[in-house]
Amino acid sequence: MYFAALLARTEDGWEASDTELDDVETLSDLTDLAREVSDEDTVLLLIEQEDAWFGVVRVDGEEDPRIYVSDAAAAARSSYGEILLTDEVLGREPGGDDADLDALDLDGTEDGEPADSEDDEEGEEGSVSGEAVSHSPVGDRYILADLGVSERELLALDEGEALSTIAESLGAAEVLETVR
Repeated sequence: MYFAALLARTEDGWEASDTELDDVETLSDLTDLAREVSDEDTVLLLIEQEDAWFGVVRVDGEEDPRIYVSDAAAAARSSYGEILLTDEVLGREPGGDDADLDALDLDGTEDGEPADSEDDEEGEEGSVSGEAVSHSPVGDRYILADLGVSERELLALDEGEALSTIAESLGAAEVLETVR
């Protein structure tokens, strides 16, 4: 189950709107959705998948969107999460086939084919475009710092309560709850 909401900072405070992501296929679509709410003010798209991961997309006017995802591997298994996991967010060269040594599969399999893992009880890590993604936070850890949520606070958030905690720190808890 997903929940997504847009928070727009206006002169009168924060305004929230529930948003449907059914027609969203790319980060550009998400950015356009945010700019439809306000093309001048700060707009935050808050998205979560039940206790698995959460993400924040920040759009400030015409600037490029800034993104934070709490658990890259969990988000990679989600259609909406994959939209947020761009090469830039994952720290990879855009469109490049160059892999750094840490990301190479050096287990003796050919052509990057996965080794047989029938006895692997932990399951596979998420992947974006076939590459392994870790269960760590990715993206801009300072995305909300100027709004009252420090890097340390952002990293410490529990996936189940993250959006409510963020909204509370922004002074937007009531408006977020109206669309939840």
